[in-house]
Amino acid sequence: MLAPKRVQWRKVQKGTMRGVAHTGNEVSYGDIGLMAAECGWLTSRQIEAARISMTRKMKRDAKVWIRVFPHKPISKKPAETRMGKGKGPPDHWVATVRPGTMLYEIQSDDRTLVIEALRVAAHKLPIKCKIISRGEIQ
Repeated sequence: MLAPKRVQWRKVQKGTMRGVAHTGNEVSYGDIGLMAAECGWLTSRQIEAARISMTRKMKRDAKVWIRVFPHKPISKKPAETRMGKGKGPPDHWVATVRPGTMLYEIQSDDRTLVIEALRVAAHKLPIKCKIISRGEIQ
């Protein structure tokens, strides 16, 4: 699973997910990319599940770039614990995603296979996504 090596703060607040992505919102490395169409949190498990489904569909025939990284720790209190006594320990890591954020990029010769692989990956994610080509305006 993806997780940062070290962080400045062990626990962070939830924050807000408003607006659109101003950076990381275009296809930079590959030919075709998967772009987020709505706000949300992507856990490290979801990011990894989508990556595995893409590489299995492509049969390792293409180069894949992961453009998101889970920097935000999500804390959770143990089950059947009384209210109060502070915030729980960090449980898992998430990436905060806004509309327009490029999630994955693929470079390959077979365009139809790339689109199919990105479609399969989009089904693994909890947010709506769009498939965008290089130079295409969203």
